[in-house]
Amino acid sequence: MLISIVAPCYNEEDVLARFHEEVQKVAEELLPLGHDTEFVYVDDGSRDRTLAVLQELAAGDARVRYVSFSRNFGKEAALLAGLRHASGDSVIVMDADLQHPPGLIKHMVELREQGHDQVIARRTRTGDRLTRTLTARLYYRLVNRLVDVELVDGVGDFRLLSRRVVDAVLDLTEYNRFSKGLFAWVGFPSTTFEYHNAVREAGRSSWNLRGLLNYGLDGLLSFNNRPLRAALWLGVTLLLCAGAYTAWIVGAALVHGVQTPGYVTIITAVTALAGVQMVMLGVIGEYTGRIYYEVKRRPHFLVKATNAERTKDLIP
Repeated sequence: MLISIVAPCYNEEDVLARFHEEVQKVAEELLPLGHDTEFVYVDDGSRDRTLAVLQELAAGDARVRYVSFSRNFGKEAALLAGLRHASGDSVIVMDADLQHPPGLIKHMVELREQGHDQVIARRTRTGDRLTRTLTARLYYRLVNRLVDVELVDGVGDFRLLSRRVVDAVLDLTEYNRFSKGLFAWVGFPSTTFEYHNAVREAGRSSWNLRGLLNYGLDGLLSFNNRPLRAALWLGVTLLLCAGAYTAWIVGAALVHGVQTPGYVTIITAVTALAGVQMVMLGVIGEYTGRIYYEVKRRPHFLVKATNAERTKDLIP
């Protein structure tokens, strides 16, 4: 059985050689068990020597296949490119910064042989800041009440996928991709195991607070239309409140006569309604923007350099 290891890379020149050395060791351990291995690296428009390092790795190891983007298209595009270029019977997706321990690959393959189509690694939050842990738990509790798939705290892209899962994910051609949700949406028999956090070997993470917030918003909007439904019900609720308030004002005027209009009440009502309207427009705008990107049908990425054969099936 051929196993493809897919690793998106962005400014990873300091750790790539070490990462490849570690996955090579695992590949040697899998060989006596009847498993061949290929390495698929996707350079997501890095600004350092990541591409040069990949070319050096490919020159020294015939199992290395690399794809380099013309610019930074984002991790979702890199994951898609890696899956498109992976030809293995099973595909393992992992980060190249060694935060996903290569030593777990053998265990994942063993679980795959038990009949699981997805073997999912779930990291513990040991060592994370308390605020980040609480925020993550709150986010997943909220999002799982809204989305149509179940997202598990600590579960990311580090997982093994069978060929039929990979083919199913590749059949989903949407432009706005949220891989964690797509993996959950396609289903198939899966199993999950836990592992402890690993420290990043070198470099700095490209994720910042803004990126994490946008990523969380993508997860919320990609698999449901409930925010639109919520906006509708909020509008109906405000309409009923306004009707009740109007009836109260008319009743008070009939009983007590016309009084001096309440300046504070008017300002509060106008400000609150304006804020609600802006929120509703923002929700509608988010969905409209996603439709806009979908109908343009632009490619998910453009390839600058690769040593993989370009076939019809691999064209983005």
